[in-house]
Amino acid sequence: MKALIVDDDFYSRNMIHEILRGVAQCDIAVNGEEAIEAFRRGVKDGERYDLICLDLLMPEMDGQQALREIRAIEKEHKVAPQNEAKVIVTTMLDDKKETHDAFFLGGATSYLVKPIDEEKLLSEVRSLGLL
Repeated sequence: MKALIVDDDFYSRNMIHEILRGVAQCDIAVNGEEAIEAFRRGVKDGERYDLICLDLLMPEMDGQQALREIRAIEKEHKVAPQNEAKVIVTTMLDDKKETHDAFFLGGATSYLVKPIDEEKLLSEVRSLGLL
């Protein structure tokens, strides 16, 4: 499994990386712009991401915008819906509007509220069929 961890917070990035590194090849981005660049490069190189753990609140470009761009790249490259990256939104926000926007406007697959613990994250990854 190939995973992209997108979070501006060092502690959160590191925690998710520690959890996933035993089961995935992990790349890291610190904001939405870096995430889009990494995602676009992966698609072009034929090494798409299976999983993206995406924070919503980040500087420069937030997670909502990054997610819309990622889904647009998949459409542009004619990625079949069943082959789209699974996106777990990881955020401090336990907010109904943000949840709605992530799922229905952005195409998120799942939503976890921080702090993320190993059991919750791995259980979610399993439920998405990636483990």
